[in-house]
Amino acid sequence: MIEAATRALADLVAFPSVSSDSNLDIIHWLAERLETSGARVEVMPDTDGQKANLWATLGPERHGGIVLSGHTDVVPVTDQVWSSDPFVLTERDGRLFGRGTCDMKGFLAACITLAPVFAAQVRDRPLHFAFTYDEEVGCLGGIALAHRLKARGLRPHLAIVGEPTEMRLIDGHKGCCEYTTRFHGLEGHGSDPGLGVNAVEYAARFATHLMTLRSTLRDQRPNNSPFDPPHTTLNIGALNGGSVHNVIAPKASVAWEMRPVTPEDAAFVKAEVNAYVNEILLAEMRLVHPDAAITTEVVGEVIGLQPRPDNAARDLMARLTGANSTDVVPFGTEAGLFQDIGMDVVVCGPGAIAQAHKADEYLAIDQLAMCLTALEKLGEGLKRK
Repeated sequence: MIEAATRALADLVAFPSVSSDSNLDIIHWLAERLETSGARVEVMPDTDGQKANLWATLGPERHGGIVLSGHTDVVPVTDQVWSSDPFVLTERDGRLFGRGTCDMKGFLAACITLAPVFAAQVRDRPLHFAFTYDEEVGCLGGIALAHRLKARGLRPHLAIVGEPTEMRLIDGHKGCCEYTTRFHGLEGHGSDPGLGVNAVEYAARFATHLMTLRSTLRDQRPNNSPFDPPHTTLNIGALNGGSVHNVIAPKASVAWEMRPVTPEDAAFVKAEVNAYVNEILLAEMRLVHPDAAITTEVVGEVIGLQPRPDNAARDLMARLTGANSTDVVPFGTEAGLFQDIGMDVVVCGPGAIAQAHKADEYLAIDQLAMCLTALEKLGEGLKRK
């Protein structure tokens, strides 16, 4: 089975499904493999028709059942120095190198490899496959899929999200909210800054205010928070604007993110940001230039996964893996989206998050083998039901 999964992983890595590009080729490849295995397959395009989610089902059409979930997109390799072609699977020292091997095409390869086996084992409850687009840039595909399932009234019982956890059981993580705030001022000659509205200066003040809020959030962290760090975090990813030394910059932008521990923290940050923008910054800008503007684009707002005492997905994976403990992680996944529409959810997949997003990303072969073993046991359980 490991040889077949490795071949499937090689095929998946060969698709350069970077989030900025279409994922249709990899989705259609996955759809064909699942259809051949006997699944009912639906490709769900986005509004532009350039990307799509894949939803496939083995077994009866009914509520309940299990979802195996993963994303098809990967992060770029731009400016990274690789020891081998990132889109050609390369084996060295018990490791499988290539972009997306651990995050998270290894899990997809395991699912696809075992799909024909599952087809012969499934009985009175469905087994679903959910493969999404644009997880890396705001879980856009996962959000669209969750809305689609909710609108249909489809209620699977539990979901296993195969993000790289080294096959540990993860039942909680923070939310992840990403924004770009843009500043539109008034250009002019740098010799008299008062005659223009310098967008870079206002963007810098905005970034400074975010850092002040970061300190506030650290001081108001919830008691007994299971996360590390235990408080809601803010990060400034980029500040861009201006062109040359002697021109008042008319445009600037700040790319920033928030990872809330609680919904209340998210609401607090939004309220504080809106008040500072509208009552302070924008008011000052418009004293000089009435058409000045500050706009914020929501790149993605993904809710967190909340640990719960009763969680059938966690309990199932504990039986399949032999794990006797759970943990939480600081990175985000699509798991909270499934929890929000009524499923029990656990995050558990092959590979280490420490290997993701970097040059020479790899998946240890023994991790892929562990995942296959757990999923084979899942199939045996389906057969007994």
